[in-house]
Amino acid sequence: MFAVVRTGGKQYRVAAGDKIAVEKLAGEAGDKITLADVLLAGEDGAIADAAAVTVSAEIIAQAKSEKVIVFKKRRRHNYRRKNGHRQQLTLLRILAVGA
Repeated sequence: MFAVVRTGGKQYRVAAGDKIAVEKLAGEAGDKITLADVLLAGEDGAIADAAAVTVSAEIIAQAKSEKVIVFKKRRRHNYRRKNGHRQQLTLLRILAVGA
């Protein structure tokens, strides 16, 4: 069975055993959480009632993504700005998708 869940403003298609990286969620490694915002669920081409489906997951780790460099420049004005950013992520292992 698979489900489409929304967390951190993004949507993810998940099934039992999948590993995903989402926006930072509260919790420590090893904690169990429930992803409540299920948008769609199905199995073998048949769509199930998404309101009755729950998705449980385990936090693997709290991590950071790759660094993104932001560089701004205006020609002929001696204007240069360099900035970096690393987004906070939570690595999840999907334990079960079901009613």
